[in-house]
Amino acid sequence: MKQKPAPQILHTPYEAQLPEIPWKEYPRLQLRRDSFFCLNGEWELFIRRDGEAVYDGKILVPFPVESRLSGVERRVEKRDLLCYRKTFTLPEGFQKDRIILHFGAVDQFCRVFLNGALLGEHTGGYLPFSFDLTPALLPGENQLRVEVTDPLDRDLPWGKQTETPGGMWYTPVSGIWQTVWLESVAEEAIANLTVTPLRNSVTIRVEGGLPEKVFSLKAAGMAPVEIPFTGDTLTFYPEVVRNWYPEDPYLYDFEIRSGQDRVASYFALRTVEVSGREILLNGRPIYFHGVLDQGYYPDGIYLPATPEGYVQDIRSMQALGFNTLRKHIKIEPEQFYYHCDRLGMLVFQDFVNSGNYSFFLDTALPTVGIKKGLVRSASPRRKKIFKAAARETIDRLYNHPCVVLYTIFNEGWGQHDADALYDFCRQLDPSRVWNTSSGWFKARNTDIQSEHVYFKPLGLKAGEKPLLVTEFGGYTLTLKEHAFRPELTYGYRSFRNQKALMEGLTALYEKQVLPAIKHQGLSGTILTQLSDVEEETNGMLTYDRQVLKVEEKSMRSIARSLYKAFAAANRKG
Repeated sequence: MKQKPAPQILHTPYEAQLPEIPWKEYPRLQLRRDSFFCLNGEWELFIRRDGEAVYDGKILVPFPVESRLSGVERRVEKRDLLCYRKTFTLPEGFQKDRIILHFGAVDQFCRVFLNGALLGEHTGGYLPFSFDLTPALLPGENQLRVEVTDPLDRDLPWGKQTETPGGMWYTPVSGIWQTVWLESVAEEAIANLTVTPLRNSVTIRVEGGLPEKVFSLKAAGMAPVEIPFTGDTLTFYPEVVRNWYPEDPYLYDFEIRSGQDRVASYFALRTVEVSGREILLNGRPIYFHGVLDQGYYPDGIYLPATPEGYVQDIRSMQALGFNTLRKHIKIEPEQFYYHCDRLGMLVFQDFVNSGNYSFFLDTALPTVGIKKGLVRSASPRRKKIFKAAARETIDRLYNHPCVVLYTIFNEGWGQHDADALYDFCRQLDPSRVWNTSSGWFKARNTDIQSEHVYFKPLGLKAGEKPLLVTEFGGYTLTLKEHAFRPELTYGYRSFRNQKALMEGLTALYEKQVLPAIKHQGLSGTILTQLSDVEEETNGMLTYDRQVLKVEEKSMRSIARSLYKAFAAANRKG
């Protein structure tokens, strides 16, 4: 097989801002304490393959081993054992009753030791976990060791990673790829908050803590509020009601006190629901004008160099008139969702796919209209893992007002028991819209009609449910100075320059999307995509985030036309 050319080194604007301890911002924005000790920064890393040393050196946590920012930048084999080691001493006065060790995410299997004692194990690459390390803690210096293997087990959620990157498949990541941190908590600490909003009230359920608690809130235009309550649930009706919208993403900050424990959080007054063929945000029909967001960066792969990368991705798309990001087959650190909450960016959140993917069965045949009988079964192990990951994902993102829709399966990849999983997920979270199968293979139980359209006109046929095109476009422009592999490009329709790309996108929206809004009641579109990713060059931004390939003024004009057409169609309806 002919070897691919080496990728071009690309630098994002955020790499120059990389501090000595990266990602040192408080990572858990909806359960904040004043106790925080960040373990990011330089760690020792030893990689062993069949017992032989293949790497002994340093790594910059939390960047994955394969990334340039990690300082290692090497591929991990299935049989490799990654051994991370970090020595730390707690600051004086830090310890209260218990010390909790938190990991944002580690891919894919890990065991964690403190001073030689096993704290626990974890499986899965996208969700946070923690251990109580108090029994193994020593006075003074302590040594933390994390052992990781990443065989890219296809029974686990694995996303767009592959051993042979190319086209729409990307470089895999391994090991620690989110913040590692410690907090000290009281013996009877609050473990979690569940925040369920309506348009004029919010219900807060507190897990853990003492029976007697105090809720306090300070908000603009309101007198300070302090409400003692007993038990685990409080329903609060704010004196000033300000609903959360993309154009007015108002957040209410609050605090819960319980004995010696005190946690800060926030909520928004926001509802999303389906009514007939419409999706309502706070009781009003809304058009979702969005882009696909893969969440990849050339320097940190699964992470931007700093959280500012998330902020600028969000602001860049808002500047183009978009109000929605479809977070595609990846779960981000909580900072991403917090910035969407505070900046007013709606999120369609995909579950992370598992199972084997077949281009022929999952993409080629469905694209040309052959869809019947192609969905395959899943093993009992994969079903169990997928269901557990679905529950954890819902629990983790439940409090974020920006998340308004979930996708259970993308196209035919890994799809199984679709109708039963819809029922399972909707029972766990009835406050969101559920898209059971995005793209081809329709489920009976789903809240919306979801279509993917590439290579042909939209040609939509409306049904009884809200109609959304959850992937389309994929228009490609390769800017060689900013391309991962300038000689290779992947997309669905190529353009020679930025002017031609803009003309193509304008025609796509004006000749296909606008008529579909007027005549088929289209409720949303997700354009492929926010940025280039490796060989895919169909982004609004280049992979390095250095160049915006479209005209901001023209894109905003398109957005205004879509929102205006949707409002007019709604008035007629």
